[in-house]
This record gives sequence, C-alpha cells and structure tokens, in this order.
Amino acid sequence: MPPRHFTLEEAEQLLPRLTSVLTEMRELKHEHDRFQQKVAELGLKMKSNGHLLDGELRDAREGMERTATMINELVPQIQDMGCELKDIELGLIDFRAERDGREVYLCWRLGEDRISWWHELQTGYSERQPLA
Repeated sequence: MPPRHFTLEEAEQLLPRLTSVLTEMRELKHEHDRFQQKVAELGLKMKSNGHLLDGELRDAREGMERTATMINELVPQIQDMGCELKDIELGLIDFRAERDGREVYLCWRLGEDRISWWHELQTGYSERQPLA
C-alpha cells in the first residue's frame, strides 16, 4: 500500500493523539534507559561481588525487556495513523505530503503547538524549513 499523504489540516488533527502516545513512549524510553544503566553498573559490580547481585541484575534485565516491549507495542499506533516516527527522544514525527508538486515531509516535534516545518524526503530534521 502506498504511503498516506496528508494535508496540513489532516496532520494537525492528529497532534493531540500523537502527543499522548509520544509522551508515553518517551517516559518508557527513559525508564528503559535507567534499567539499561543499572544492568551495566551491576555487571561491573558482579565482577568483584560474585552472585550477590544476581537478583537485582535479573530484575533490571526484566525491566529493560518489559519497557522495550511496551514501547514496541505503541509504535503500531503511530504507524496506523499513517505518519512516520523518526525519533522517540525528540518526539519527532514526519507526515508525507505534497508541496509544489513533489512529495515532501511535514515535520513536527513533540512540544510544538502546530506543524510549521517541512523537509525533503531524503533530508531530515536538521534541514527542515519553515512552511510559511
């Protein structure tokens, strides 16, 4: 199936829903990152402590797996809307659209009130340009 093309109005109608999903994803990612850091720290400690920290390490690994699964379960919600998730940490979403007869992305970042940017398909966030 070809990718969905959005008008600016259609894309902006999705922003409240996207804000909710992306906020949850970002929180889960931060939690996942904390578990990942704990796994790394415990791995270093276990070299000198032996098995004393096995339970903590197991819990941290399970936390990593659980949060990764929860994030992966949210991704299809964004895909089902027809837009493209580019970065969880930034909350970056692209919407395919037509501009001046060619296919481009409308670009939105979590925290922005509206969609005010676009960029070419082969470029990214750092090269976005104002819509006005």
